Amino acid sequence: MKQLTGLDASFLYMETPNSFGHVSSLSVYRRPEDPDYRPFEALRERVQAALPRLEPFRRRLVEVPFEIDHPYWVADPGFDLDFHLRHQGVAPPGTEEQLADQVARIIGRPMDRSRPLWEIYVIEGLANGNFAVLIKVHHATIDGASGVELLTMLLSAQPDPEGRDVVVDDWEPGRIPGQLEMFNRALLSLARQPEKAIRLQLSTLRRLGGMSKNLSDATKRARLSGVGAGALLDRAPVLPSLAAPRTPFNRAITAHRRCAFRSVPLQAVRSLKAHFEVTVNDIVMAVCAGALRNYLAAKQALPDKPLIAMVPVSIRTGEEADRWTNRVSGLVVALPTHLAQPQERVQAMHEAMAAAKADFELVPAEALIELSQLAPPALSTRAARMAASLRIANLMAPPINLVISNVPGPRAPLYLGEARLEHYYPLSTVVDGQGLNITVQSYVDSLDFGLVACRELVPDLVELLDLCVAEVDVLLAAASLAPLEAKASDATDHPLPRQPPRSGAKTATRPPRPRGRARPE
Repeated sequence: MKQLTGLDASFLYMETPNSFGHVSSLSVYRRPEDPDYRPFEALRERVQAALPRLEPFRRRLVEVPFEIDHPYWVADPGFDLDFHLRHQGVAPPGTEEQLADQVARIIGRPMDRSRPLWEIYVIEGLANGNFAVLIKVHHATIDGASGVELLTMLLSAQPDPEGRDVVVDDWEPGRIPGQLEMFNRALLSLARQPEKAIRLQLSTLRRLGGMSKNLSDATKRARLSGVGAGALLDRAPVLPSLAAPRTPFNRAITAHRRCAFRSVPLQAVRSLKAHFEVTVNDIVMAVCAGALRNYLAAKQALPDKPLIAMVPVSIRTGEEADRWTNRVSGLVVALPTHLAQPQERVQAMHEAMAAAKADFELVPAEALIELSQLAPPALSTRAARMAASLRIANLMAPPINLVISNVPGPRAPLYLGEARLEHYYPLSTVVDGQGLNITVQSYVDSLDFGLVACRELVPDLVELLDLCVAEVDVLLAAASLAPLEAKASDATDHPLPRQPPRSGAKTATRPPRPRGRARPE
């Protein structure tokens, strides 16, 4: 048995009837020419072969009575591989919208905590004979970085029709302990809690000393560069306020989801990075800021103040003893949605990210993770459920507007047997008060956007995604670079067609002009 960390367990405590703690990924594959290729059988064979290296796939939760301590993982004595593998299809013609609707229904269902917390769906019937694989894993098990590692374990770097790479399996099922045994174990753990708290306090004091040194060093650097201490601390234009402005998607959510996904050539983003002399992540954030500005302006719901985003940050060092746990913190950053000019948004985004990173370095992420160990599980769970039942998100200003994540993915092609992985769309989760999530991941020559939202709060999620793609063109035009259409040869052809718009339906091919005066909701 192995106890969950406080951070891992927090993704369990956050769950309510409408908020789920799992994250997903949608992989689209080009079907090989071999007429005997069977996607579901190929996937099952790969999972079976990789099980010895995929510890999370064969462990299940054991919760502590009365939630007085964090739960434990135990090797599932009733593990059933076929329970976790599902085979589905979409009706002809198998468009992108049809696939998105099916995925939205799947990710809008909670996971069975009496089983290992993962599911994989092979979805056939897509256009051109392609197929998709949806992987759904609870966030208590993995973070973004370990999710990429999981993908590389399931796939291979070369087409392999025989699915080799067999690993010796020495796994043994565990025993599910009784409630009394778990209660006694929890009491023993709680008896050591004061000792843990003292060690944490000493560790925090040491880190506070480091924080003071960091601030002192930053002040010295500012003086050497001619910047006064007042200017160093006064970063109001780029630092977020204590409360984010309200938008239509910052309300209590339902259990219903929408998802949308699309790709842009990674080379286009790199060209923008070089032109504006910023980072790829700065460009991704500026693209999202521009798209959100145009989306909200079209709804006459654009706040005067910048939106606030939380940006997850991996703190993995590569030396962790346990790869299957969360090692993630986050930046809180202001999005320049109040700026009309794209060039100004890029520069402001670069400055805001730099400021957020400087603040992040002042507060050690390890200290925050250690503090999560002391969070009372029962209190955390009941607080989340009470907030959801009272719909507190409709009454209070949100601390952030949304989560935007940019995860570096594999740089070389991957294969499921002989089928080449064409695109890898990350799909995260939404919670009360933040009904929209944007996650981006690079794969080979593509930048794959995956958007998830509450169905009722963002019913037109595809329009927002269209605006993200359009914003790349806006920045390319501002930089006098070739538009995306001219760069089509640099990217893999999109493996799925779009659904033709219904009669009278609106399409978002360019940023819309605000109708009337923009106002907060």
